Amino acid sequence: MTNSFNTLPLDPKILENLVTLGFLSMTPIQEKALPMILQGDDLIAQAKTGSGKTAAFGLGILNKLNIENKALQSLVLCPTHELAEQVAEEIRRLARFTKNCKVLVICGGTSEHQQLNSLEHGVHIIVGTPGRVLKFLKKGAINLNSIEFLVLDEADRMLDMGFREEMEAVAAFTPRVKQSLLFSATFPPEIEELSRLFQKNPKRLSVDSQHEKNAIKQIFIEVDEHREKLVALNNLLGQYKPQSTIIFCKTKQLCADVAKALLKQGIAALAFHGDLDQNERTVVLTKFSNKSCLVLVATDVAARGLDVKDLEAVVNFDLPTNAEVYTHRIGRTARAGKIGLAFSFFVAGEKYKLLEIEEYTGNRNEFLNVNSLSTSSQFNLKAPMKTMYINGGKKEKMRAGDILGALVNEAGVAAEDVGNINIFEKQSYVAIRSHLLEGTVAKLLEGKIKGRRFKVGEA
Repeated sequence: MTNSFNTLPLDPKILENLVTLGFLSMTPIQEKALPMILQGDDLIAQAKTGSGKTAAFGLGILNKLNIENKALQSLVLCPTHELAEQVAEEIRRLARFTKNCKVLVICGGTSEHQQLNSLEHGVHIIVGTPGRVLKFLKKGAINLNSIEFLVLDEADRMLDMGFREEMEAVAAFTPRVKQSLLFSATFPPEIEELSRLFQKNPKRLSVDSQHEKNAIKQIFIEVDEHREKLVALNNLLGQYKPQSTIIFCKTKQLCADVAKALLKQGIAALAFHGDLDQNERTVVLTKFSNKSCLVLVATDVAARGLDVKDLEAVVNFDLPTNAEVYTHRIGRTARAGKIGLAFSFFVAGEKYKLLEIEEYTGNRNEFLNVNSLSTSSQFNLKAPMKTMYINGGKKEKMRAGDILGALVNEAGVAAEDVGNINIFEKQSYVAIRSHLLEGTVAKLLEGKIKGRRFKVGEA
């Protein structure tokens, strides 16, 4: 297999772990980028979310890591807290066979005190947002003198969110000699300026910058008035029954209204928008990723930087402002070679947007008559899992094995009835088969995890 990871000069422990993770062959971005990264080149790469770029730069970072050196060796900047958490978790997975590798997330919305305390104990890799990282640099809490890698992940999103000054300021703290990697889905002029600021003779590559034709089935549905969309949406979900869907709305209030309407129809839906605090955002995304929620109703601002796996469908309840945003939205489905569905509602006055989308994507638009959608209300989009919270996390040295052991031994739950286990600083979340949650909570309240009693309940 020519695109196998074992053709690369990677540490044997890393290669062994890749096999256990089921990473049998490289994605296109990994196949093109990893040889350049491993030979020490600066890189500016165009690749969309979900293309495997995190593993590309994560493997490069880990392969060069000196675990005996307690100094900070790599910094990854991301646009959002959610993406930073996802990137950090992916690097930890890739580092499972690398003992004592310390990866820390530095973002706003969480306790500065805890982050500062973790920094004092030594960290090899920081994944963070530009604002909080810069704040800690100015305090002297982070020292970049020894870093060998600087990564800007989704650089165009960071520019969109107004982080240019912060990124430039962070780059000014880095040593002249380092390897710099820049990943971006689009290449506005500001990306070139950013590259000139902190990169030296970077190699360039572009992978998956446009979605493969036929990978995403794009369907447009005309409605007479905007207020008809809710009925059409319900019929659409009833006909196609996607088990994982993101619905994009233009306002926070509309997100809340659509999610509420879907819940009334027995559809497991949650709203995701800018008014949620960090803990609420974490709970919503955890539920969505572990199948406790099947439909996420989101604004573009809230959904920036999200990397959602196994997403079957995207619905544009409202068309976006331009064709580029449209491609970012629908590109969240059809990951890892799978076929995805993208549905878009529009009214007659928005037909000009459809022409822009057709020209931008290079695909002929496909239309579906709204009256052809099933009007049957007899369909089931109830979540197969529910989420239990445990009032203890990394601070209490909680591990996935501790939780699974307690569920099996204390609560009598079969291991196959347990889904994702997500452990955060102060709490943990566990996906459990819906019909088992109530009994499991009752038994764990009487039992122990790691020899201690913790508060548990439904998230």
